[in-house]
Amino acid sequence: MGIAVLLKQVPDTTAKISVSEGRVDESTVSKWSMSPYDEYALESALQLKESGGGDLVAITCGPARVVKMLTDAAAVGADSLLHILVEDLSALDSTQVQTILAAAVAHSGSDIVFCGKQAADTNAGSTGPGVAHLIDASCVTMVSEVTPDGSSLMAMRSSPNGNERVAVSAPCVFAFDKGITELRRPNVRGIMMAKKKVAETLGPADLGVDISTSSVSIDGHTPPPQKPPGQKFEGADSVAAVVGKLRDEANVI
Repeated sequence: MGIAVLLKQVPDTTAKISVSEGRVDESTVSKWSMSPYDEYALESALQLKESGGGDLVAITCGPARVVKMLTDAAAVGADSLLHILVEDLSALDSTQVQTILAAAVAHSGSDIVFCGKQAADTNAGSTGPGVAHLIDASCVTMVSEVTPDGSSLMAMRSSPNGNERVAVSAPCVFAFDKGITELRRPNVRGIMMAKKKVAETLGPADLGVDISTSSVSIDGHTPPPQKPPGQKFEGADSVAAVVGKLRDEANVI
């Protein structure tokens, strides 16, 4: 039973995003990080591996810089690394990315797949269900925990009525929400061991995937409108004006 975790590198939440000529300028992003929801997927995949679930392969799609993220996954316990080299990931639509990832999962021989419920940059939330559809697997979303249960797996997920447990058998895909599990961080030994693991790098064509035609065209990216300047009021004489604005403009009283 093989386990795969799908990871995506996104701009860090502290990084400044710039738009140039109608497109997000990735060259100006100062720091890249693993998408937060993927971190929880990775942690749960590691726990399943440690309970006897099989070898864990970390898979990502993107330019050369994403290998650093795969090395971080190896430092906490991933057994093997698979990098699908796509220099401009933003040029692909969601269906193309899902097709690449599904082919990568098949290439790895994994029948249990973990991923985040959505990426922190696009917030699309289509990767888990899309990959599950392509590999003909069951899919459970909004997952916070996965545990072995005999020949099946038990997933805890949130629902409108509270938490619920769902039993599924492989092949299956789990799309993770943030949970309460403490995420492990690389230690010195893990970092040194990770340096010995070389990622297998393939192109979409090596997986038999054609990415020449996209079903989505992007007219352009625009930054959000600037917030209007704030207003400052001082002294007791301004109380009436503040109350009026809170009542008539902010509608909070």
